[in-house]
Amino acid sequence: MTNSQNQSRPKRFAITASDRYLEVFNAFVSAGWEPIKLFTLPTSGFLNDNKAVIARAQQLGMEIQMSRLDDASLAGLARMDCDLLVVASYDWRIGRWQDYIPRAVNFHPSPLPRYRGPYPLVQAILDEQTEWGVTCHKLAEEFDKGDILAQRIFPLTAHECHESLDLRTQMAMSRLAIDVALNFEKVWSEANPQVDGHYVGLWSDAERTLDFWKTISELDRQLRAFGNFQCIAMLHGLQLHIQQAVVWPETHSLPPGTVVLSSAVRMVVACCDGFVGITRWSLLPPHLTHVSRLI
Repeated sequence: MTNSQNQSRPKRFAITASDRYLEVFNAFVSAGWEPIKLFTLPTSGFLNDNKAVIARAQQLGMEIQMSRLDDASLAGLARMDCDLLVVASYDWRIGRWQDYIPRAVNFHPSPLPRYRGPYPLVQAILDEQTEWGVTCHKLAEEFDKGDILAQRIFPLTAHECHESLDLRTQMAMSRLAIDVALNFEKVWSEANPQVDGHYVGLWSDAERTLDFWKTISELDRQLRAFGNFQCIAMLHGLQLHIQQAVVWPETHSLPPGTVVLSSAVRMVVACCDGFVGITRWSLLPPHLTHVSRLI
């Protein structure tokens, strides 16, 4: 393809995405970019799916790949004259894209350089952050460390929960993607290197387990942070997965962990300065095989 032909055609992009990033996909299409290929993976169906993003790709006549995006895939993008790879959730490390395509960016659900890692929303609430954000950065060899193109920052409430933060993050990501897609040349050329920052890994079952010797404030924050990922409580010799719970302060002399009320699937458990009301629980864990970037 000649330079004049290349300049006259719409910029072409490929994208890795799941349904939670559908609006990132749509932002580039709406901004006039030509979509050529979708990379996606089977999802758990727990908090996310990929049916909608696959349907959108089919509607646009795009090629769809469910297997890993490897060097052969990158070479294929080069043959398709791909100008940009947009990474908007993906399980696997992507190789040296620079050998095949001109540009690649990643959309990350945190205010980088803080909170690098696969899924930092839970930790944001555990850390009592007062603001949060989303970031678009150049795809780098090290996860989430590329130069920053643009960000969207927003305040958090005192009682933010995982579900509210998840939805607010998706909305902010959509707005960020519109800004980036419409002003791509400018934000790419003005990207700023990341300085310092830190990484947050995925949590363990121990971190999800309630310790009734903690205060109701601490337990409430833990319940809000994990939300639909569900905290764990060890009661009556059983491991319970907490689907819904409430807390309240109350003076008492009961040992923390005492079950003071048990009725059908509800129970009330004493903690050091009040009570935890477990209103819905299960002996089975969430329908989740693993937590990943495709949550």
